[in-house]
Amino acid sequence: MVPLLTIVTFFPLVGVVTILMHSWFSEEESADRIRVIANVTAVLSFISTLIVLALFNKAEPGLQMVDQGNWIPLWGIQYYLGVDGISILMVLLTSFIGMLAIASSWSHIQHQVKNYYIFMLLLQVGMMGVFLAQDLFLFYIFWEFTLVPMYFLIGIWGGKERVYASLKFFLYTMAGSLLMLLAILYMGITNGTFAVPELIVGREAFGDVQNWLFLGFAIAFAIKVPVFPFHSWLPDAHTQAPTAGSIILAGVLLKMGTYGFLRFNLPLFPEASVFFAPSIAVLAVIGIIYGAIVSFAQTDWKKLVAYSSVSHLGFVMLGIFALNNEGIQGALLQGVNHGLSTGALFFLVGFAYEQRHTRLMSDYGGLWKALPVFSILALIVTLSSMGLPGLNGFVGEFTILLGSMGAQSFPRPWLFTGFAAIGVILAAVYLLWMYQRVFLGPLDKKENEEMRDLNKGELVILLSFILFIFWIGIAPAGYFNLMDSSVSVLVNDITSTIVVGN
Repeated sequence: MVPLLTIVTFFPLVGVVTILMHSWFSEEESADRIRVIANVTAVLSFISTLIVLALFNKAEPGLQMVDQGNWIPLWGIQYYLGVDGISILMVLLTSFIGMLAIASSWSHIQHQVKNYYIFMLLLQVGMMGVFLAQDLFLFYIFWEFTLVPMYFLIGIWGGKERVYASLKFFLYTMAGSLLMLLAILYMGITNGTFAVPELIVGREAFGDVQNWLFLGFAIAFAIKVPVFPFHSWLPDAHTQAPTAGSIILAGVLLKMGTYGFLRFNLPLFPEASVFFAPSIAVLAVIGIIYGAIVSFAQTDWKKLVAYSSVSHLGFVMLGIFALNNEGIQGALLQGVNHGLSTGALFFLVGFAYEQRHTRLMSDYGGLWKALPVFSILALIVTLSSMGLPGLNGFVGEFTILLGSMGAQSFPRPWLFTGFAAIGVILAAVYLLWMYQRVFLGPLDKKENEEMRDLNKGELVILLSFILFIFWIGIAPAGYFNLMDSSVSVLVNDITSTIVVGN
């Protein structure tokens, strides 16, 4: 049997080795050759995940295409990869966003090109491993591994305050991860295994410490999302990261946190999930409103997009802890939607910054007249992010609000839904305000008049985002079908806990 998931996870290493060999055996390093190697690797990696999608049985709720074997038998640690309806969209999103991020770097990265693409490909390995690992120890290795390449991507190729931002990102994430490590070690030692399916079966053994174990995982995941008030590292990291780094950070890395809640907290600690659901929902709603208000206060275009992530991911957290089918499916789809819409917004900011070397919205204005193609596509992406019906953002947010309204895990669920709906309105306010300041009005700055429009490569990248923005918005059923059976099993498990608790 072909170890397909192993190939999908580690295929980017082929590109890393090829780049290193090219450096060793070539008389003179060729930056363009290295770029070609990295881009071809990313495209082939994406194709490999499409093969996974083609073989995926959407009617099967359990793990599929499993690669499993003893790794450290003495400690009950296994090499264990698997994919199901909860992870399949994240796997596809990782390879797709990674491919576009690497493609967007072609003209932006001019120094240490070899090292840059090596870190980008290594980051792909770590992120893919996070979404496929079914052993807690293996998951933790992938989880921590992603810190290293992202730290260097921000610290070397970022903005003026890149060292501060990279250190803040590293320390925040590492601090939360240490608590998760303690919880993982306790669970593995107590049960004699780190395999997640086996731990779910024996979760009664956690007993009175279930709430503490839940918090050990939850704090690590909340920092990564980030959930209010653990969000302060995000604007700095986004603002200082290179364009591709921001695309991957928003598109995939933040989803590692929301995925962690679904993959580990809910099935391993169902009683604790029900117990903490109202508190997390409160933080989610605060994040929705706070992120929107702070976004409106920004003068920096990129920082506005960064704070918008706090608001949008508040919706995802609200959907997860609604603990019903609509909420969780909406949360999974909205994670994909956020990756597409916000990833595209960061690409737009990066495109403008490379020409004007400023992110202040006041330095722009009237771009519609100078860059018509760029401006039209930017409008589509902006409307997508604010949740216009017919585009992807509407489907995810509407489904989450339906789940929130019917949540048994919230006291007065209509109150949570009402405040979250205010966040939808505020998103329209700050995003349209941003668009007006950057793209509309008089074209009264000579520097803006001299800006060029999208070239063919940049147009392909942006249209790739927009293709899925329309596809999900118009025909979301196929995406919901992929996750339906796995989410139903998870929700039935949680529902039985709510019923017993009552």
